[in-house]
Amino acid sequence: MAANTLPPLSLYVHIPWCEKKCPYCDFNSHVSQAALPEAEYLSALKQDLISQQTMAAGRLLQSIFIGGGTPSLFHASTIAAILDAAQSTIGFAPNIEITMEANPGSSEQKKFSDLRAAGVNRLSIGVQSFNDEALQQLGRIHNRGLADSAILAAQAAGFERINLDLMHGLPGQTPTQALDDIQHAIATGVEHISWYQLTIEPNTEFYRFPPRLPEDDLLADIQDQGAQRLNDNGFSQYEISAWSKPGSEARHNINYWQFGDYLAIGAGAHGKITAPETREIQRFNNTRLPRDYLKRIDSYIAQRQTLTRDEALFEGLMNALRLSQGMAVNDLLNRTGAMPAELSSRCQPLVEQGLLQLDDRISATDLGRRYLNLVLEKLLDD
Repeated sequence: MAANTLPPLSLYVHIPWCEKKCPYCDFNSHVSQAALPEAEYLSALKQDLISQQTMAAGRLLQSIFIGGGTPSLFHASTIAAILDAAQSTIGFAPNIEITMEANPGSSEQKKFSDLRAAGVNRLSIGVQSFNDEALQQLGRIHNRGLADSAILAAQAAGFERINLDLMHGLPGQTPTQALDDIQHAIATGVEHISWYQLTIEPNTEFYRFPPRLPEDDLLADIQDQGAQRLNDNGFSQYEISAWSKPGSEARHNINYWQFGDYLAIGAGAHGKITAPETREIQRFNNTRLPRDYLKRIDSYIAQRQTLTRDEALFEGLMNALRLSQGMAVNDLLNRTGAMPAELSSRCQPLVEQGLLQLDDRISATDLGRRYLNLVLEKLLDD
């Protein structure tokens, strides 16, 4: 089957080291007590790419996301070498989006300028809050001043596409404090804001020692007021936690949510790929611990899972319904292998309850988005 009938292809690159482990973080991140093994890790990433080359099936990369961890701890020259390897091994589509995460405190204008020259054209800055007390509670190593400096440095380096990560529902947070964060982010002039609710995940310090979080009614008030403030300032909510000005949506993340394919390199990275001939959908994840990843020789993949058609349809729906506009039905059927009757029988009861809309697109209604977890539970039960 021709490559152009397969889903779009992206690449995720995981750099797993941080200066400090935050108490809410359940990502595959590690604090190194020694100098980071950049050269060794770069060599492993290149080999990892080569081992996944055939899975691209002739497709060019539409987007790359370099996450972590704190990728901005690596030198810009290392990031440039990673991108060079991706271009020579897989290839870049015209106008490829290349995003890198950066944290205030591990970035400055010279590094941002070097990253821009290396090919990174979008930054995602992990601000989380502009409130110094909240940042201390979250275990962040930066303060409001460093956050502002990082944003200004990125803009001065020529980055026009910048995302700010913000969190709400923080310990003791009031609606006024949450709105102050939103307003400050808007005032920076960025055109994309990811606004996540703090959740307590297993295997984190917050799970072992839970902080006191806002009650549900207060949390709903924060969400409603924050959404209104963003809307009033020209931001549209195109995904559950993502807001942007027109044309500034994160194309890499949209490919995830529209059940596209993505290669994944680096310790603990997770990927998804569609086989060209059989159309089987396979998820895979790499060796998790950096020290073990660096010891691998041939394949860096630790686990593979082939999805059944039923699993693929549920996962496709679970992702697509995060998007305000949902997904074209033809694309969903093509990318999951489901039949129209299977989609209809699964979704029709929720359509009749006013939770889903199904025509040439599948999407959640306003009511369905508010109760999305309930919608997904019902879809899973079916």
